Amino acid sequence: MIILIKAAQFFLSLSILVIIHEFGHFIFAKIFKCRVEKFYLFFDIGFRLFRTKRGETEYGVGWLPLGGYVKIAGMIDESMDKEQMKQPPQPYEFRSKPAWQRLLIMIAGVVMNFIAALIIYIGVLYAWGDQYLPTSSVKYGIEVSDIGREVGFMNGDKILSVDNVPIEDFHKITSTIILEEAKSVQVERNGERVDVEISTQDIANIVKSKKQVFSLRLPFKLVVKSFAKESPAKAAGMLVNDEIIMVNGQTFEFHDQFSSVLRENKGNELLITVNRQDQLIDIPVTLTQEGMLGVSWENNFQNIFEFKTLKYGFFESIPAGIARGWETSVNYLKQFKLIFNKETKGYESLGGFITIGNIFPGVWNWQAFWDMTAFLSIILAIMNILPIPALDGGHVLFVLFEMITGRKPSEKFLEYAQIAGLSLLLILVVYANANDIIRLFTK
Repeated sequence: MIILIKAAQFFLSLSILVIIHEFGHFIFAKIFKCRVEKFYLFFDIGFRLFRTKRGETEYGVGWLPLGGYVKIAGMIDESMDKEQMKQPPQPYEFRSKPAWQRLLIMIAGVVMNFIAALIIYIGVLYAWGDQYLPTSSVKYGIEVSDIGREVGFMNGDKILSVDNVPIEDFHKITSTIILEEAKSVQVERNGERVDVEISTQDIANIVKSKKQVFSLRLPFKLVVKSFAKESPAKAAGMLVNDEIIMVNGQTFEFHDQFSSVLRENKGNELLITVNRQDQLIDIPVTLTQEGMLGVSWENNFQNIFEFKTLKYGFFESIPAGIARGWETSVNYLKQFKLIFNKETKGYESLGGFITIGNIFPGVWNWQAFWDMTAFLSIILAIMNILPIPALDGGHVLFVLFEMITGRKPSEKFLEYAQIAGLSLLLILVVYANANDIIRLFTK
């Protein structure tokens, strides 16, 4: 069910964004009196799921969810309509229009995606506000993963600043370290201020690990809510609503202390003491080879930490939404450095449909849906403006060349460039989705 909910959100979001993007091309083509022959959501290679004709334009839905397109007469695009290009140019064709009009037609899709993202962010902030966990409210410090320990963090560290700059939102600390290529993180450790030095290799290891560097340190309280399919705890007689009190007679103040004991006893038998209806019961449990009990529990963070909620009036939400859109765009551009960095090997983290779909929550949440849709709209805009033939950025590049030099690239050259661009995009799509499949079997 969770997979279906994620998939439904992803395809709804993608459909909205593709329609918005293509509508940008469509409306500017109409403004400059170009004939638009097709307007399609998804690609209709071989056949389509739906089509209808209104005026000179055929509207439809294709079967291949890799984007969408508008077919503008006299333009070398995904359709590769060579027969039309052999005919003499007509006044209503794209190729007959001045360079500045063609430029506006090509960038209109990207502009519409940016505008859509800003409008969505404004709407989200106006409707729901902004809730976050202040770093100052993380009263128990952090729980550190293996990669975090390698960097130099310790359980219980309280983050003070990154490169001596305080970070208001706790959940932005890791991304700040990576995107800003931080040199040090200041923490409070046992009542003293300590500098944790961050090397380029540390950042590379964090990116490649794909794991959290640290999480919230939580006080120990474990009430069983459910069991894994093959749970040694359930097999040993543990029940839902049992509260784990001790392990081999040892009590815990924080959850990481409990987890540490489990890791140290992989595959071994432990005596788990639980509170069951005010009775203490000892249950011998043999851990899995990964050091797991096979139980899950709920943590009500709202009752443990003091979250901060910002509410916005309509006019207040406008600059706040624009600021969020700008920040998101800048941060996404910074990630490109990681992709091409030899040390971080960010290209290994590229993902396809599964990766994108997983950013949506497993339950339907309209706030999260629109927040993710705005984020994807910015990604779609940035990716489309890259100077790659077959993308909007490739068409823009050729038009700018024409405007600067006064020489228009030949139609044959544009055809070859389109084929090369489409081939490159296909390779990237295959590579990204292959990464997804590999990760499914190597988790």
